Amino acid sequence: MVQFRLNGREVSVDAPGDKPLLWVLRENLRMQGTKFGCGRSLCGACTVHVDGRAVRSCVLPIASIEGRDVKTIEGLRNEDGTLHPLQRAFVEEQVPQCGYCQSGQLMSAAALLAENPTPSDRQVIEFMQGNLCRCGTYLRIRRAISRAAAEMAGTGS
Repeated sequence: MVQFRLNGREVSVDAPGDKPLLWVLRENLRMQGTKFGCGRSLCGACTVHVDGRAVRSCVLPIASIEGRDVKTIEGLRNEDGTLHPLQRAFVEEQVPQCGYCQSGQLMSAAALLAENPTPSDRQVIEFMQGNLCRCGTYLRIRRAISRAAAEMAGTGS
């Protein structure tokens, strides 16, 4: 039995210790927002936060999560239920096309802005380079991150 906090609430999961967090989220806890992409930590579709840091859940064994804090895309919204500034910016910049990579992109971007609230364009590119988008919306993703950073800093877009 593994116990941890998921999106702010305590959960217990009975799963083999080597089962990847991604599959525990999707199969055991029915949290479908985190996506399977490559299964090798290469594409970023499975990105979640563990203790505030962006991690690839497809290669992270559930045993390593004991007592930790996990946030998925379902937990990204503001406490009052409104969209996070990044989610709004992704809509405003028309980032989603197929949408498959979107939850991983958003979770990585949220970790970036938590670590560096006012990243330069170069810093955004470097931080986000491990998140793949088959639709090629990288320019829109960067604009959305910059828009959200400006909103969160109170300087507008």
